[in-house]
Parts: sequence; C-alpha cells; structure tokens
Amino acid sequence: MSHSTRCAACKSLRRRCPKDCVLAPYFPPTNPQRYACVHKIFGASNTTKMLEQLPLHLRAVAADCMSFEASSRVEDPVYGSVGIISQLQEQIIEAQSELVKTKGEIAFHNAQQQLQQQQQMQQLQMIHAIAQEVEDQPLWLSSSQQDPFPNVNQQLLEDYNYSSTFCGFEF
Repeated sequence: MSHSTRCAACKSLRRRCPKDCVLAPYFPPTNPQRYACVHKIFGASNTTKMLEQLPLHLRAVAADCMSFEASSRVEDPVYGSVGIISQLQEQIIEAQSELVKTKGEIAFHNAQQQLQQQQQMQQLQMIHAIAQEVEDQPLWLSSSQQDPFPNVNQQLLEDYNYSSTFCGFEF
C-alpha cells in the first residue's frame, strides 16, 4: 500500500506499513479503536492469517465480523456477541408469545361478534315470522280493527264472567 500514513494495525504494532499490508484496507488510520479491539481479542498474527486465507471479496465482511465480535467481547467478556444473540432470541420469543395472545384475543372477539350476529339474525327471523302470522290472520281478529261489538257494555261482560263462577269454582 503506497501511503504516507500507516494503517491502524501497523501504528498499533509500531511497524512500518508495507505496500501490500493485508490489514490496511480494513483498519484505516482514522479508526484506531477498531483494530485495538480486534488485536486484543484475536491478536495480530491470527487476524492477518484469517484475512489472508479468504478471497479478496470476502475480506471486508470478515474484518467487519471480527471487529463486531471483538467489540462485543470487550463489552461482555463472558458472552460476547452470543449474549446479544441470546437477548434477541428472548425478545423474539416474547414477541411470538404476544402475537399468539393477540391472535387469540382477535379470534375470541370475532367469535363473540359472530355469535351476536347470529342472535340478531334469529331475532329478526322470529320478528319476521310473527309479522307473517299477523298478516295471515283473518281481518276480524286483527287488533288494528275497531271493536267488533261496539254496543255491548263492558260491565255486562264482566258481570257475566263473575256470575259463571261461584266461590272461585267455575260452572
């Protein structure tokens, strides 16, 4: 690499940066902390060997992965990136559980709504059947007509009903 400044790796290792430095494209001098984490976890020799074993088009992704794993391991020395993955899996499980609960509530609501609609439909059918029966009755039984015996005194009818019973017994 022909450059006037050394890459972050070479600066950290206090060496001259050769033209063909494997680490220079992935650890620029503007971000020394990135290489410091990788060096602390993987070491300079292992980092160089891993990058050299890969094809050129995969090296940038590998350097990013090493940097992520190294910074995760510095933050959480026990679990590293596995701790983050576990937290994300727990969040996924919680979200799936909440989704199942919500789907159940929606299904319950839909069933309740369907039951109410069925009950309303039955009520409408009953009203329609009653209305049909009323329409089918003879006109002289219709309550909308006037009294068929307007000249009969209501008191006479009540007296008749009373006289046909004696002490609560019907004759």
